Amino acid sequence: MKNYFDLTGQVAVVTGASTGLGLQMAKAFASQGANIVLLARRQNLLDENAAAIEAEYGVKCLPFACDITDTEKVKAAVAATMEKFGRVDILMNNAGTGAVGPAEEITDEQFEHEMNIDMFGSFKCAREFGKEMIKAKYGRIINIASMYGLVGNMIVGSAPYHAAKGGVVNMTRALAAEWGKYGITVNSICPGYFYTDLTTATLDSDYFQSIAKSNIPLQRYGKEGELDTCALFLASPASTYVNGQNIAVDGGYTCI
Repeated sequence: MKNYFDLTGQVAVVTGASTGLGLQMAKAFASQGANIVLLARRQNLLDENAAAIEAEYGVKCLPFACDITDTEKVKAAVAATMEKFGRVDILMNNAGTGAVGPAEEITDEQFEHEMNIDMFGSFKCAREFGKEMIKAKYGRIINIASMYGLVGNMIVGSAPYHAAKGGVVNMTRALAAEWGKYGITVNSICPGYFYTDLTTATLDSDYFQSIAKSNIPLQRYGKEGELDTCALFLASPASTYVNGQNIAVDGGYTCI
């Protein structure tokens, strides 16, 4: 049987790869044969993750400490990637943050911080790694937006997050339109709530369980691995003609 998700020999860059969904998706790419560049700020976690991925999947990893809001650090990450692997095929823009609070109490600093990481940081990575993809006339860029880049919410105030992720959604369309001629596809995934080490206690609370039952058609939150298949689809030859799309993986939250 043909493996439509085969990434053997390709190089996948994943930002925010020290923990959580970023690490999960890095492992998903590695499971299909891709060599991995792990980007995040904590070198010790990156080193541990790289060693574990190499041992489990038999691929090569480059753990590189990088603050995606720092243009020079992003450029250095590109240079290190090209020096080690000589190519970059996939960029997963996953790094992000989340300012929470009533809109009337959000500070300028909170809003600016959100935009710098979630939207501007994603653009910087796309721009710098995209330059190499343009040269190669091939690339797959996957931006992690959010279902809250598509809709508002009445659960918890997070206007900066909505604004930044909404920007990522339309930035995805803009880059897809501009770079399609180079053989580069740009798509985004808009996740709903997912279980990670940082979210489990919150999502298992009575309050959030009641929200799942009343607001999500599947009546539960996303489990580990349920985002991986969408990421693999968009990174692989299986999605050759998919470009400029924003795919909600949210159990149906945004369909009602």
